[in-house]
Amino acid sequence: MRQQIRLRRHRLFKTTLWKTRLIFWGGAVLVGIVAAIFAMLGEQGDHFYRDLYAENPWLSFVITPAGLMLIVWLTRKFFAGAEGSGIPQTLIAIEGRGGRALAEQLLSFRIAIGKVLLTVMGLFSGASIGREGPTVHLGAAIMYSLGRYLHLPARYLERGLIMTGGGAGIAAAFNTPLAGIVFAIEEMARSFDRRNSSMILVGVILAGMTAIYLHQDNYNYYGTSPVDIDFSWVWLGVIVCGVVGGLLGGAFSYVLINGTRKLRPLVQRHYLLVAAVCGLIIALIGMLSGGHAFGTGYIEAKQIVSCTGSDSCVVETGLMYPVYKILATVASYLSGIPGGIFAPSLASGAGLGSDLAMLFPPELASTIVILGMVGYFSGVVQTPITAFVIVMEMTDNQDLVLALMATSLIASGASKLICKKPIYYALAENFMAVHHLAKKEKGKPDIFPEDPGARA
Repeated sequence: MRQQIRLRRHRLFKTTLWKTRLIFWGGAVLVGIVAAIFAMLGEQGDHFYRDLYAENPWLSFVITPAGLMLIVWLTRKFFAGAEGSGIPQTLIAIEGRGGRALAEQLLSFRIAIGKVLLTVMGLFSGASIGREGPTVHLGAAIMYSLGRYLHLPARYLERGLIMTGGGAGIAAAFNTPLAGIVFAIEEMARSFDRRNSSMILVGVILAGMTAIYLHQDNYNYYGTSPVDIDFSWVWLGVIVCGVVGGLLGGAFSYVLINGTRKLRPLVQRHYLLVAAVCGLIIALIGMLSGGHAFGTGYIEAKQIVSCTGSDSCVVETGLMYPVYKILATVASYLSGIPGGIFAPSLASGAGLGSDLAMLFPPELASTIVILGMVGYFSGVVQTPITAFVIVMEMTDNQDLVLALMATSLIASGASKLICKKPIYYALAENFMAVHHLAKKEKGKPDIFPEDPGARA
C-alpha cells in the first residue's frame, strides 16, 4: 500500500515537473514569436513616421502632440499599468510589493496587449522611445499569465516565470540570448534561484533563438563594426568614454526620476496638456535634428556603428545628435506614454562615442563609438555586466570584451556620483508611492494608478 502511494506521488511529481518545463519553455518560444511581431510592427511605425516627416516636416507639430494625447488617454482609460517600459512594474511583481493582486494587475494579458499596441502607436507618432523595455514587461506578463491559467505552483509564479519572461524579452528584443540571461540575473533577480536556474536559462535561450530564426537577415542588431584596436590609445578611450558616458547617463537618469516626481501633481490634473506640450517639444527637437531624434534611434545608431571609420559611407547625424536624442527621450518619458529608453540610450551613446572619437586618431574611431555606446548605456541603467554583454552581442565584437567591461564598470561608478540609486529601482519606488497614495485617497477615483516615471 505504501509503495503504491509512493509510486503515485512519484508519477504526480514527474507530471508536475514536465508541465512546469513545458510552460517555461513553451512560453519562452511564445515570447520570442510575439517579440518578433512586436519588432516588425515597431519598425513599420518608425519608418511610417520618418516617411511622413520627409514629405512635410511641419506635420510633426500636429501628429506628435495629438498622438501622445490619444495614447495617454487610452492608457489611463483601458490599460492602467502599461505606462513606461514596464521594467519597474516587473521588478515590483518579482519582489512581491503590493501583494498578489497588484502583480496580477501589472502582468495580465490585457496589459501585454496594451503594451504592444500603445508602444507601436508611440512610434507611429514620432516619440523617442524603444520597444526593448516593453518587451521585458510583455514577456513577464505572458509567462506569469500562463502560469496562472495553467495552475502552476505559486513558488514558480513568484520569481521563476517572471524572471524567465523578462530575460526572454531582452533576448528576443535584441537577438541576444546571453544578454537575456545576464539581465535576468543582474537586474531582475539580484540573486539566483537554483531550483529554477536550468528552466530559466533554457527558456531565455529558446526565446532568443526563436527571435533569431524569425530575423535571420538581422542577427547582429547594429551590424558589424569595423573595429581597429590600438592598445596604445584604447585604454585612454576606456577612461574618457567611461567617465563622460557615466556622468551623462547618470544625469539623464537623475532628470527622469526627479522630473516625474515634480511633475506628478500637474500630470494628475492635466495629463492631456502635459502630453501635448511634450509632443510639441519632441516635434521641435526632431526638426532641429533634421528628423534624426524621432523614433527608436536604431537607424542612426546602426549607421554610426557601421560607418564610423569606414570610407564606404558617411555618418549623417551631426555633432549635436546625442544632445537632441537625449532631450527628445526626456520629453517622451515625461509625457507618460508607454515606451522604453533602452534603444534611445544606445543611440545616444553611439552619437556620444562618435563625437568623442574626434579626440582620438582616425583609425580608433570605430572603437570609441562602441565604448561611448556602452559607457552611456551603463551610466543610465547602472547594470555594467548587462550593458557590456548587450553591446558586445549586438555589434558582433568579441575583440573588445575587456575594454567594454572596463568602460561599463567605470561608467556605472561615475553614474552613481550623480544618481545614487539604479533608475529602475528608483522608478519602482515612485510607482509604489503613487499606488499607496491613490489607495489612501478614499472617495476619489484612482485615475492615475501608475507613476509616469515608472518607465524605462
